[in-house]
This record gives sequence, structure tokens and C-alpha cells, in this order.
Amino acid sequence: MTDTKPTLPERPFFSSGPCAKPPVWTPEKLDPASLGRSHRSGIGKARLAYCIDLMRELLELPDTHRIGIVPGSDTGAYEMAMWTMLGARPVTTLAWESFGEGWVTDAVKQLKLDPTVMKADYGDIPNLSQVDWSNDVLFTWNGTTSGVRVPNGDWIADDREGLSFADATSAVFAQTIPWHKIDVATFSWQKALGGEGGHGVLILGPRAVERLESYTPSWPLPKLFRLTKGGKLIEGIFKGETINTPSMLAVEDAIVSLEWAKEIGGASAMKARADANAAALNAIVEARHWLGHLVEKPAIRSNTSVCLTVKNADAGFIKQFAKLLEDQDAAYDIAGYRDAPPGLRIWCGSTVDTADIEALGPWLDWAYGLLTA
Repeated sequence: MTDTKPTLPERPFFSSGPCAKPPVWTPEKLDPASLGRSHRSGIGKARLAYCIDLMRELLELPDTHRIGIVPGSDTGAYEMAMWTMLGARPVTTLAWESFGEGWVTDAVKQLKLDPTVMKADYGDIPNLSQVDWSNDVLFTWNGTTSGVRVPNGDWIADDREGLSFADATSAVFAQTIPWHKIDVATFSWQKALGGEGGHGVLILGPRAVERLESYTPSWPLPKLFRLTKGGKLIEGIFKGETINTPSMLAVEDAIVSLEWAKEIGGASAMKARADANAAALNAIVEARHWLGHLVEKPAIRSNTSVCLTVKNADAGFIKQFAKLLEDQDAAYDIAGYRDAPPGLRIWCGSTVDTADIEALGPWLDWAYGLLTA
């Protein structure tokens, strides 16, 4: 084996959350005007509203849907939706990776709803045609820890009686989401935007608002979950009047990413970048007998959180593999999720450059060769 090492990626940031910053990101791009100011000041409200407006534009979100910044990252946003709206109808939960399993745990053990649970192993997906849309349905649009995504929104009934709850945190800005099919969606800036953690985004369609204003759950709601007052939606939450104090630094950071996304061409350009990255990684996989996709079916394979198998690798091997690449500044944080089968997970979202994915291939060879020599 030669001692010559491959050329390093310019930005070896392949973590699936927090993800790579946009290519143009520098600290100097953060607007400091709102820092050290109240989020309820004129400048604070204006920047929060501007962030919401940018998200609406880039997500191509219809006027029928509200969008708000809430506490607790994607988890906080999704649990806020569950705690405030579930219990009015029977519930179906879909799980094919760890975060979907988390929503099952919440529904079964915390809310005690006795849901219908539809599961699949890592790398696969439940039979979506069997979903009963007289129920409220909880699912992850893109399973970050398994690399499995729903193929489209065709399986979501237009005449559904229940609500659709989509955890879309590693899907937005990279995959097409038919908003007329979605009653509730959540995500966080730390994924496809490469933003900072701690804040979630909650999107409500008109049917979700109707549920909130017509139904009161039997369990108590903490202040951080309360979306209504006097039986009416608190509209200010969806205009930037956050439930609690947000980090304006995190807001400014999200704005930098959103403005970059707008400059490169918006949602279509972001999706194209993610698709190009996933295609480049797929070419690497197909050229190596020892690499494979955890998700064998291309129709349900993520273009963001791409999960790979390594021939004969166990958890210890993967740990060493990832550590070798990190020590060389060739790739950061590419070991698969701790609950997933041993393997690699490489983020291919739009804030990653395709040239860096391509540069990763020879480094994967280098680490594999070193560990199997």
C-alpha cells in the first residue's frame, strides 16, 4: 500500500446533524443588529418575521399553512404537535428508524393512546398502502438514521379524516413535499440549512388549526406546548412572537443560510444540489465491492442522510474507520447512528459541495485498505 494520501475535501463536513454550513458561510455574515436586543423589540420582531418569510418562500409553502419558530429543535416541534392535537381520533404510528420509534414511545408510553403501530426494519419501509387515513398518522418523511424516505405523497389520502403529522427535518429543502397532503410538519435549521440547533419549526395546515381550536386534550400542557388561548390559535406565534426567548444569534445564522439558498435559485436549486451529491456518492458505492447501500430500493433511498454498509464490518470496525478519517481531516462524523446497523452515514444535503463528496471516495479506500491490510 502506498504512503501517498488522496487530496483532502475542501470541507470535510459530512455530519447528519448539525450539518455542514453553506459554502459561503463565515461569522462575518451574521447581522449583529438584533444581538443583545429583546426579541420583542422592533428589530427582534422584524428579524424573526423575516426568517419566517424566507422559510415560506423557499419551502414554497401555500398561504393556507402557518409557520412558526418554536423551542426544542425538531423534537420539541413534533412533540408540541402530538401533545396538543392527538387524542381526538385513533392514531397510527409508522416507524422504520430511531426517531419514528421515539414517536411510537411517546404515543404508547407517555400519551397512552394505544396506537396502531406499523414498523419496518432499518433499510425498509412499512406498506404505506395499508395506512388507515381515518386515523391521525405519525411518520418521518425522511428517516435520518436509516436513510429511508417515503417515495412521494401519493399514499396520503386527499379525503383523509385524520391528520398527517410529518417529521420532515431531513427532507425539507431537499425533497418535494406536497403541502396539500400535510397537516402538520416539523423540522430544524440544523439539518438541510446547516443552521444551529435548539429551535424547531412548526408548520400547520388549516385542518391542524381546526383541530387545535375544536379539541382540548385530557392531559395537562406545559407552557412551551400551548398554541391556543381561549379556544383560538395564538396567531402571534406564527408571526415571530415566539413562546419563549429565542437565540437571535441562531436566528441570524438561519437567515444567512436562507439568503444563500435564495441566491442560488431557491428550492429547486437546493434539491438539485442534494440529488447531485447523492448521485456522486452512489457512483462511489457502485465502484466498490465492499460498499453497499443500507437502503436497497432507490425509490425510498434518501438523497440527504445516505446510509452505507461496509462488508464484514462490525461496530468496532466502523468506529476505527470513522476515527481514521477524522484524524486526517478527510471526513467528520460519518459513523452510522448508534441504534442503526453498523455502517457509514454521509450527509448529502445541499450545503455540501459535490466536489467534496467525490474527494471522499479515495479516502474511503484509504481507510478500508489500512484496516483490512
